[in-house]
Parts: sequence; C-alpha cells; structure tokens
Amino acid sequence: MSAPGQFVLTLSCPDRAGIVAAVSNHLAAQGGNIIEAQQFGDAETGRFFMRLVFEDTERSLSALSSAFDAFARQFAMQWALRDRHQRRRVMLLVSKFDHCLADILYRWRIGELPMDIAGIVANHPRDTYRHLDLDGIAFHHLPVDRDSRDGQEAALWQLIEQSGTDLVVLARYMQILSNDLARKLAGHCINIHHSFLPGFKGARPYHQAHRRGVKLIGATAHFVTAELDEGPIIEQDIERVTHADTPDDLIRIGRDIERRVLARTLRLYLDDRVLLNGAKTVVFHS
Repeated sequence: MSAPGQFVLTLSCPDRAGIVAAVSNHLAAQGGNIIEAQQFGDAETGRFFMRLVFEDTERSLSALSSAFDAFARQFAMQWALRDRHQRRRVMLLVSKFDHCLADILYRWRIGELPMDIAGIVANHPRDTYRHLDLDGIAFHHLPVDRDSRDGQEAALWQLIEQSGTDLVVLARYMQILSNDLARKLAGHCINIHHSFLPGFKGARPYHQAHRRGVKLIGATAHFVTAELDEGPIIEQDIERVTHADTPDDLIRIGRDIERRVLARTLRLYLDDRVLLNGAKTVVFHS
C-alpha cells in the first residue's frame, strides 16, 4: 500500500547533463522527499527517461503539478504526475477465450491489481462467461461483424468516454481495432498475443507452430497502434516445448504464458513503470 501524500513522477526529455540533479533539487525545494528513483539515458535516441516516487504531505497534486510544469519547460519534458492513491479505471475487452479475463478478475479481487474495473465489453453474450463471477461489474455485449463494425466501435468509444476509462485491455479480444480507434487509444490500450507473430499470423497459430516444429513458444504484451501487432512491446515470456507436445499441449502452455505476461504488464502499467520511447518502451522494474 502507498503511504499518504505519495506521488509518482514520470518524465522523458532530450538528454543532457544535470537533469537528475535539477529534478531532485526542484522536488526538495518544494518539500518533497524522494523515496525511489530510476533513470535511463537512451544513447540511440538521445532521450532521457526517469521515474520518481516521492512523499509530500503539505502540497496537493494540483499544486505540485503547477509548480513542476513551469520547471519542466526549460528541459522540454513530457511528464506525468499521479497520486499513488488514485486508482486507474480499466476496461476489459474479451472474446470467446476467457482465460486472461478470469485471471485478471481473480488477481483484482485479491488486491494484486490496484485498479477499478470500468466495465467488461464482449462480442459474445454474457452467458458465454457464466462460470465467471461478474457480480458488480458492468457487462456490455457489443456483437460485431463486417457490416456493423463502425457502429460497434462508436458504441465502444462512447462507453470508454462515459465510464472515465484510463486504460483499455484487450484480454484476448479477437477483433481488430480500426485505425481511428487505435489512434484515439494510443498509449492507453494494451494487447496480449502469442509471440509467434509475425511468424505465424492468421488462424490456428499453435497448429502452424506445431507443423514447423518450434522449440519455444511465448506471449507478448504490447501497446496497440494502427499497425496490427506492431505496437511497442512491454513484456514477454517463453517456455520450451518438444516434439512430443501436441497442438493442444501448445495451446495449454500458451494460455498459461499469456495469463502471466498480461498480469505482469498490468502491474507495471498501474505503477507507472512503462514509458513510451518511440517504437519501443522503457520499463522500470522494481
């Protein structure tokens, strides 16, 4: 649990000497006490990234933000400041495969994922998930086909706006978002898929992989962009398989990897540990 008056500051800017000292001195002058700090300078892009956790029992979030905004301009910083007590609102999108949804709901209920669920949106009826405990969670059935996609996405976007959603999670949502919706959700939408992409695109990827005799399978969590499955990667994991594993074995193993990769990604995002760096990410692990 975070302590009273605890804030998380994340920033990126063109790299130059003295940034760490300047930020630290600014926060100290405002009465802030830094309790955690991580930074990274990317030599390839020439950008600097930083994540700070600090305590300030005297000033409000708005006062701290106002003071930091004036300071940040001299470094051309892109930055965000959040009260750690403020829980993000997360909307979960799902299709028929519900293993990731089930895992997220369990981890949320035991307090492992500090967030509020803004709602569940599915392109299958609620009865599809009758074995899951959805009590108290807004459930929206938004079926979609080739002819209804525009209207379905308009309804989805309305739900996102009306619910105050901060993050959309595609928890094995087997529909491709339009370029327009992907752009609207840039930096605020996460997808999970098997790591075979782009090597094994299309239907039945585990069967394709089995026919090719792969020795490693995995899963990847990434930000959604207009380019299908090409968004900045946040987290990945793999497991070794053998010639004796059947396609059903690969599916079972893959489900387990997908669950844990998505859970790790959510924890990282909710704790402000993921910063965009062009087509990549900077991830500050604890």
